[in-house]
Amino acid sequence: MAESTTISNTENLLKYMSLDQRGHVQAEYIWIDAIGGVRTKTKTLFKAPTSVDELPEWNFDGSSTGQAPGDNSDVYLRPVAIFPDPFRQGDNILVLCETWDSDGSPNKYNYRHEAARLMETHAKEGFWFGLEQEYTLLGTDGWPYGWPRGGFPGSQGPYYCGVGTGKVYCRDIVEAHYRACLYAGIKISGINAEVMPSQWEYQVGPCQGIEMGDHLWLSRYLLHRVAEEFGVKISFDPKPIKGDWNGAGLHTNVSTNGTRGDGGMKVIEGYMKKLEARHNEHIAVYGEGNEERLTGRHETGSIDKFSYGVADRGGSIRIPRQVAKDGKGYFEDRRPASNACPYQITGIIVETLCGGI
Repeated sequence: MAESTTISNTENLLKYMSLDQRGHVQAEYIWIDAIGGVRTKTKTLFKAPTSVDELPEWNFDGSSTGQAPGDNSDVYLRPVAIFPDPFRQGDNILVLCETWDSDGSPNKYNYRHEAARLMETHAKEGFWFGLEQEYTLLGTDGWPYGWPRGGFPGSQGPYYCGVGTGKVYCRDIVEAHYRACLYAGIKISGINAEVMPSQWEYQVGPCQGIEMGDHLWLSRYLLHRVAEEFGVKISFDPKPIKGDWNGAGLHTNVSTNGTRGDGGMKVIEGYMKKLEARHNEHIAVYGEGNEERLTGRHETGSIDKFSYGVADRGGSIRIPRQVAKDGKGYFEDRRPASNACPYQITGIIVETLCGGI
């Protein structure tokens, strides 16, 4: 009975979604709340905008999202980027917004504003980023999708980049998300099944400057939204299952004009000294619950100690072997947790690498 009702509801929705919008555009305003979640609401526009500057400022009740007190609850949405909407399609759009308080200052949880300032200040350095977003698919009961109810699958080994029943779960959701990102213009560069069953990864980048955070946050929104249609939950918990299971990270690949040019390896080695000097400051903004993941096991370094090495997945920073061979390229910061804010990650990296020690 439930299955036939679902099919009927889907058919009804498609019938209404095909109706003529009479020249109107639906704009989905998207912002980040106080706990690193995404919130949205829809505004009707009377014509398709040609740039983000044409979009009106809007507001929401910040007391309901943890972003303002009840006696001064208005928080303002300032559009900063537009993406095509893969759900409504047509001229309809997704609108990424910054949050601002009524006194004209950035909201406490608006991490984009400071990151954008840092990117602009140091634009001449030519920062490129690529983020590897790991996540876990959960059933409505909160247990990893496809796992025996209240039990565990076989030990890790056959799942990473796996193929076949019993090795991978929810490929349909992963593929749907991939296509939605491509439609929206997100710079998604790949996907793969991860070491823990029901855990996947997608990569976004390379992106320049603030574009990295914008594209990563929109990709997260799309992932939640796609999974919603399949009745599956998305978890960015860095250690969703305790015990002998891999955690989930947001590995951050970084390069600059200096690292990509001749002699780039020496530049990278200089960066390592700067990153080591501010290890604790980085850990502080690299995600909640990261101490359960950065244990020195399961392909991680220790949260208490900075380390780096060539091809070392057990270090804080991994320098790819090809980079060491070529003498130039990029490095991978393996410390950020899967739930970390990309604006905070990229912002502090720019701040650290462009500062003194």
